[in-house]
Amino acid sequence: MKVKVAKSAGFCFGVKRAVDIVKDEIAKNPNKPIYTYGPIIHNEEVVEDFKRQGVYPIEEGKDISCYEPGIVIIRSHGVARNVQKMLEDAGFEVVDASCPFVKKIHRIVEEKSKEGYYIIIIGNPTHPEVEGIVGWSETEDVKVISNIEQARDFEYHGHKKICIVSQTTFNYKKFQEFVEIIEQKGYDIIAVNTICNATFERQKEAKELSASVDMMLVIGGKTSSNTQKLYEICCKECDKTYFIQTKEDLDLSIMQSINYVGITAGASTPNNIIEEVQKQCQK
Repeated sequence: MKVKVAKSAGFCFGVKRAVDIVKDEIAKNPNKPIYTYGPIIHNEEVVEDFKRQGVYPIEEGKDISCYEPGIVIIRSHGVARNVQKMLEDAGFEVVDASCPFVKKIHRIVEEKSKEGYYIIIIGNPTHPEVEGIVGWSETEDVKVISNIEQARDFEYHGHKKICIVSQTTFNYKKFQEFVEIIEQKGYDIIAVNTICNATFERQKEAKELSASVDMMLVIGGKTSSNTQKLYEICCKECDKTYFIQTKEDLDLSIMQSINYVGITAGASTPNNIIEEVQKQCQK
């Protein structure tokens, strides 16, 4: 059986940076309580591994006084400005592991809202990255649009210019489509493509690879937005596309008549998990 792994599969720059920051803090502070604010990345295997090393996620929305003050690492998805201030005011030493590309969106939203722009964020409203971005607007004139119906139904009766940004892992083609729909309404807008280039390349490669194989495997955490997007893209190109977290999820019986398997993985998927799935396919 031929197996091809996408070159872009696995940790992106922001995720690797966040994981490395946690490892550094563990090494430097063996006797201090260390937390992450929410899961450091959207991969259950990585989060559980850090728990075994004594690093626990702070449950979002829980009374912060329940936790012994120590080091808290801001997750790769970033947080709202008021969350960071809350942690600092509670006596925690805050280490920011937010992806630099996410921080760039925070700065854009903060600056443009100060300049009087109405902010539109294209993305999943319940995703931690988007919740964090919303929290950097200086005003309440901010809206999250997640699907084409919401883009078509959007109306704004004020006099502000509109600034459109995107969740870093959003589908690039959909982002363009949503911007065009809003543009056609005649608003004075600026659209900033804040989709991470690594995300765009990963999606492009996944589309091309899945169109050329008999079966496609997409590896990633259940809560990973970018992995879900990869799965959706691959499903359109290959009928036999499967979303798995580890090699244990792979049913070898479905591969009996398969000659060519493609593998891609979300930005939060460690290389060792990708390699284990690859080896399992080649048994």
